Amino acid sequence: MTVVTTRWWLIRHAPVVNPRRLIYGQSDIDCDTGNADAFAALAGGLPRGAVWLVTQLLRTGLTAAAIRAAAIRAAGLPDPLSEPAVEPDLAEQHFGAWTGLTHDELHARGDATVHRFWIAPASERPPGGESFADVVARVGAALERRTAAHAGDDVVAVAHGGSIRAALAHALSLDPEAALRLRIDTLSLTRIDHIAVDGHPPAWRVSGVNLPPGAVLPEG
Repeated sequence: MTVVTTRWWLIRHAPVVNPRRLIYGQSDIDCDTGNADAFAALAGGLPRGAVWLVTQLLRTGLTAAAIRAAAIRAAGLPDPLSEPAVEPDLAEQHFGAWTGLTHDELHARGDATVHRFWIAPASERPPGGESFADVVARVGAALERRTAAHAGDDVVAVAHGGSIRAALAHALSLDPEAALRLRIDTLSLTRIDHIAVDGHPPAWRVSGVNLPPGAVLPEG
């Protein structure tokens, strides 16, 4: 019997710089990479030789670069981690016409769509955007596609709170509404494993959720 385990190490990006508390979704927004201890702890707990992924959004690339810089300082070697590839389907939820508004500005519109969104946020779409259920479908397809491409590898993905919740919804077959209850902090680590066994349907296993930097997890 052959067992192939593909390990996903999901990291939420560093805290965003957002003093006005805008709804930013898929817009590019800066992040604070000044917590050197957190980046060193993350770098020390991640596997070497992993496939690295980021999204097209600046905050994930900056976070990955800070982790890699910490790994270089610790190892004293020329970059011990792999150059990340961009995976747009792991991006944050797209809030469409609401992007760039504050929550007060949004509620001031008195739009019925806004009211429905807060009552049933998993299934409702902002104008020109996507629902969280859409994000679950998008992220789930990316997980399956990238798992097939990197079967048996470690995959480190620097992503977003919404896309990590979506990954957990896919792995656990959760209703999207239930997945919205999961807490995913900035710079936290979530691990899910895809297990393929000859002659059996593949399965997902969750090894840790919202763990702090430096948490020790099994590689297999």
